[in-house]
Amino acid sequence: MKHFIGNILPGIVISAMLFTAVGCDRSSGRGHRPVTSVDSLRYLALGDSYTIGESVDESERWPVRLAALLRDRGFRVEAPRVIAKTGWTTDELLEGIRKAAPTGKYDLVSLMIGVNNQYRGRESEEYRMQFRTLLERAVGFASGRADRVIVVSIPDWGVTPFAEGRERGRIAREIDAFNTICREETESRGARYVDVTPLSKEARDDPSLVAEDGLHPSGKMHAAWARLILPEAAAALGED
Repeated sequence: MKHFIGNILPGIVISAMLFTAVGCDRSSGRGHRPVTSVDSLRYLALGDSYTIGESVDESERWPVRLAALLRDRGFRVEAPRVIAKTGWTTDELLEGIRKAAPTGKYDLVSLMIGVNNQYRGRESEEYRMQFRTLLERAVGFASGRADRVIVVSIPDWGVTPFAEGRERGRIAREIDAFNTICREETESRGARYVDVTPLSKEARDDPSLVAEDGLHPSGKMHAAWARLILPEAAAALGED
């Protein structure tokens, strides 16, 4: 078996109107007018197999579901651009972004990365440095608005059937350690953090939350993640 979610698991765009700022601190978002239904919004989703939606239909990916939920709230969010691939670690995502070379500014950016760093036994401090670089790239894509960047925690794959016979406790502890770094760096930069890890652990007792491959989240889990992320995404776009 090769590296995790990407060898066993090998493996959105849009026109936008510029937001009008009313003499405010760019990083806090205070003083910016809320985005309304007349705006066309660009959303960039960065990550790995969890973002690309390994083993589920494209329509079931949580970034696609999130965009749909935002439309229901009155935001004209077009199909998200996804830069993600099954198996990617932080450095591979950085290289993927370089190759994809996304242009223009985005109104919302999400970042979910790190499970493959844990799976391959990579060092936590390496993760911190590379995640920090990725977070800076994400903020740059969001026109320097850290409050329009949403970082999503790393799920616990140790509760899935794929982890049968492995040290589930060790997996959970290592993922918790990576998530601690993820949260620290996110909060330090002023971006938004959404913890989906507790939801991911529900797969231990609910097989319907796991895809047919026995490892990745099912469409049902993706939907639950999207609902959990929605309040932060709506707030990022200016909803009170």
